[in-house]
Amino acid sequence: MLTVEDVRKSYVSGGAPVEVLRGIDMTLAAGQTLALTGESGSGKSTLLHLIAGLDAVDGGRIVVQGQDLTRMDDRRRARLRRGTVGIVFQQFNLIPSLTVAQNIAFQARLAGRHDPEWSAALTHRLGLHDHAAKYPEQLSGGQQQRVAVGRTLAARPDLVLADEPTGNLDEATGEAVLDLMLDLAGQSGAALLMVTHSTRLAARMGRRLHLERGRIVP
Repeated sequence: MLTVEDVRKSYVSGGAPVEVLRGIDMTLAAGQTLALTGESGSGKSTLLHLIAGLDAVDGGRIVVQGQDLTRMDDRRRARLRRGTVGIVFQQFNLIPSLTVAQNIAFQARLAGRHDPEWSAALTHRLGLHDHAAKYPEQLSGGQQQRVAVGRTLAARPDLVLADEPTGNLDEATGEAVLDLMLDLAGQSGAALLMVTHSTRLAARMGRRLHLERGRIVP
């Protein structure tokens, strides 16, 4: 599903290059769940954004479902995100002018994969059936995050990337959202890679990798 080989990434700060990732190697198979942990600034989100094709590597290779992101231009990477890769951000990024039902269906429609029955099942499983006609501003933070999870899974991605998806939620709501992500990703057969600072949540994933100063450490 996912292969990361010797991935390196630097940014310029104060006129000098700063190494963020220093040769990352990892794999993730279909159906597996993986937690990526590390202190702030260790490179977790940078790596996730590279895997999502939101940025380009300086060196190394990222292959998703046999497709090499490092050989793609922005347009082809965007196409991959619409179908093969789904992303759940810490910020919900819902479209305020769309209802809950429309937000959940949005990504699937873009990908040409809209399945009304699957979207309806997700809405019910996420506990949002009674809120389907509401707008994001009418929902709690936990409800909005559940909408974001539903929007990602509605397109049936092969790989789900989650960047601190429970970071803005209280502990109980965060646990509930993770329960749903693990359950629904399991139902769809998707691989799940989650960036988290929580060792408690990381322990619930199948595997865990720890980043420190841009490297994976034991």
